Amino acid sequence: MWADEAALDATQRRLDEWESTLADRARRAQSLATRVAALNGTAHSPDHTVEVTVDSAGRLVDLRLDDRVRQHSAAHTARLIVATTRTAYADLLRRVTVTTRETVGADDPTGQAVVDSYRRRLGDERSDPDADR
Repeated sequence: MWADEAALDATQRRLDEWESTLADRARRAQSLATRVAALNGTAHSPDHTVEVTVDSAGRLVDLRLDDRVRQHSAAHTARLIVATTRTAYADLLRRVTVTTRETVGADDPTGQAVVDSYRRRLGDERSDPDADR
């Protein structure tokens, strides 16, 4: 009978460890979600006439134009805004990647899914299977 009790104890310890591991992963995932939600990405155009900030969802939340944009055509300024927004997206992706590694680790499947999701949503060419064409 003792062998059955020992097996039962060992099984209980494994279940306790599994439960603890799941609880720890849930805490880290919640921490990641909270930290990522607070992130933003910011970029300046090469000539510093345009500054763009996007929030954690990739939405434009701030756009600053230096008075020097008046020296350029509207089309030129529009191109600068679009290009600078893409750079702000890249900054956001970089911040999400760093935060994910710090919070859950680079090899964590949840973390990888979060970073991959941002790559797809923000148009990072590494997530596009046709990008090498």
